[in-house]
Amino acid sequence: MLKPKKSLGQHFLRDQNIIRKIAGALNAGQEDIIVEIGPGEGALTDFLYPNFKNLHLIEVDSRAVDILNRKFPDATVHHTSVLEGDWQTTLPASGKKYIIGNLPYYITSPILFKVLDAAGYYEQAVFMIQKEVAERLVAKPRTKAYGILSVQTQLFSNPELLFAVSREVFYPKPNVDSAVISIIPKKTQPDVDITFLKTVIRTAFNQRRKKLSNAISALITDASRVTIDLNKRAEELEPEEFVELAKTLLTKS
Repeated sequence: MLKPKKSLGQHFLRDQNIIRKIAGALNAGQEDIIVEIGPGEGALTDFLYPNFKNLHLIEVDSRAVDILNRKFPDATVHHTSVLEGDWQTTLPASGKKYIIGNLPYYITSPILFKVLDAAGYYEQAVFMIQKEVAERLVAKPRTKAYGILSVQTQLFSNPELLFAVSREVFYPKPNVDSAVISIIPKKTQPDVDITFLKTVIRTAFNQRRKKLSNAISALITDASRVTIDLNKRAEELEPEEFVELAKTLLTKS
């Protein structure tokens, strides 16, 4: 048994029933490509390995890499961080891809944003993450949890909170509860410059208590062309309204 590294945010899942439920949430077939992020000692991999012929494991901990290579000789182990470089290029170019993993709490958001940016690359992602973050992914406007992550996730995918996971089933026990989510990318992206759209979303929520007229004032060149009510606050807008807002801000005379 590996000693968990605090620097890697490692909390190893020990409940076999929960692990089985996570693996069962994948809508993948035996021939599809499965990418597991951060498998650690392979608790989840134990359930994936017999059922999928094309299994790729992305693991940053060299100790775990040695264990994975021994336990799962027919899987492909990538000794790298999912946040470093373009990990997609190391995987087969063809075939349907599914992503799964128990994400470290301290880098959950960066991984989620990276996965969302690759929305056209995979069919589904199933992650166990901090429950509070999972609730943000599916949050509705006018709620405390609704923010940048909510809007971007819902614009580029259909997120679903599947079930909660108690902190009691981990070693070591974390200070928070977890939840399992499913993310299915949308087939089409918003019809607007994506980089600018993200800028609008981020700028609006950076001052979420202010009216849009103040929060995004630096982005407004002609308020008369803006079709969204600028007296509203960012947390009041539906995700699709941010797309409309970005489009009108980009409209030139």
